[in-house]
Amino acid sequence: IASRVAVPIQVAGGVDGPDQIRLAFAAGATRAVMTMAVVDQPDVIRESVAVAGDWLAIGLDPRPERLAAFPWRREAIPTLAQLVVELAGVGVRRVVLAHGGGTPDADLLASLVRAYDVEVLVAGGVPDLDGIRRLRDAGVSGVILGETLLSGAIDFPAAVEAAA
Repeated sequence: IASRVAVPIQVAGGVDGPDQIRLAFAAGATRAVMTMAVVDQPDVIRESVAVAGDWLAIGLDPRPERLAAFPWRREAIPTLAQLVVELAGVGVRRVVLAHGGGTPDADLLASLVRAYDVEVLVAGGVPDLDGIRRLRDAGVSGVILGETLLSGAIDFPAAVEAAA
C-alpha cells in the first residue's frame, strides 16, 4: 500500500514493541500506535520511543468503565490524566483516545491538552462537523474518522475545512 499511495500510513493493532515498529516502518508506515496493554511496561515504551520518536502514539480507551475493566498490573486503577503523565514521563508525545462510539468529552480533552506536553488525537465518537469543530477548539491535534466517512455522514473536504 505504502508504495502505491502518497499519504502517511498509520499502523495500529498488534504493535506491542520496538520490533513490530521496525517492521511497520520498513513496510512504509509513518506512524505506529501501540495498545493500552503496554502502559504497564515503561521499558518497552522507552525502547519503542527510541525507535519511533514522535511517530509513536499510545492508544488509550478513556471511558471510565473501560479503564476500570482493564487488567492493570498495579493496585489502583489509574485515571486518564495519570496515564498521560506516565506516558509523557517515558517520552511519549502523542496519544490516540478511542471513544468506541461514545461522544468525546471536549472539556476533558481541553484540560489534557493544556496540562500536558502531549498531542491528543481522537478516534471515534465524532458524528458530525460540529463535533470536529468542538475538538479543534479543545486543542485536539487530530481526529481519526472511519464509519462517518465511509457512510457519507461526513464529507472529507468539509471535515478538513472544519478542522482548520
